[in-house]
Amino acid sequence: MRYFELPRGARPHDVAPDPKPGGPVWYTAQGQGALGRVDPTNGKVEQIGLGEGSSPHGVIVGPDGAPWVTDSGLNAIVRVDPATREIRRWPLPGSAYANLNTATFDQSGRLWFTGQSGYYGRLDPTTGKVDLWKSPRGSGPYGITTTPSGEVYYASLAGNHIARIDLASGEAKPIDPPTPNQGARRVWSDASGRIWVSEWNSGKVSAYDPASKSWKAWKLPGASARAYSVWVDERDKVWLTDFTANAIVRFDPQSETFESFPSSARGANVRQMSGRAGEAWGAESGADRLVVVRY
Repeated sequence: MRYFELPRGARPHDVAPDPKPGGPVWYTAQGQGALGRVDPTNGKVEQIGLGEGSSPHGVIVGPDGAPWVTDSGLNAIVRVDPATREIRRWPLPGSAYANLNTATFDQSGRLWFTGQSGYYGRLDPTTGKVDLWKSPRGSGPYGITTTPSGEVYYASLAGNHIARIDLASGEAKPIDPPTPNQGARRVWSDASGRIWVSEWNSGKVSAYDPASKSWKAWKLPGASARAYSVWVDERDKVWLTDFTANAIVRFDPQSETFESFPSSARGANVRQMSGRAGEAWGAESGADRLVVVRY
């Protein structure tokens, strides 16, 4: 494990490493309305202000190599050019406040996103058109992921379900996990297209298999676990964060065993994980740090 100190008060929320080995690692400095960049070779930190009122939540690296931000404060999708630092914004249509959360690109290069106020939507970067839909069960849309076959699923924290989006019509179809009131928070697809879900309320990690339409679930170790984030690495090992244990947890679906990596700081509160080959990254919102577990 290695830690990277960030400016005090940054409150990093999401993290997105460039896929290239040794490339920069981007993070949302939610407490300072900025997008951050860490050079993992020397620890150098740079923050780019996103504008007055910014409160960035999610960040992902797009197929163009640029960081794309879901900014709940600006109610807009934001792209930052990684070379020039030029900022471009796509405000959501109408007057609806979505409370933007997370984004993913489909295989056609369109960006899909969630809003906790009860919305999900789509941005076509080639035309600049933004579509916004009300989620079928109201508030809660949170994590979102694209499978290797190109399907898009999101999780609804308040709605206690996941949903599959029809990419042509935009219609979202809810899918209920077997555990009631589980608090499905984030989702990530593995190589076979199974949807892994971090269940905040139940303290479980669950997996939905779209081929068989079946579920499996496992309780995180310890008492009163709180599973916040989920990310699946290139070996199909499942990484999660547990707020109660103050740790990053790795789950091996083959052996059905957990391994824990506690933080060196109290109340680290890793809100999101992502990674690249050999590296699992987390944003320690409670400690103003990024953490990487190299494996």
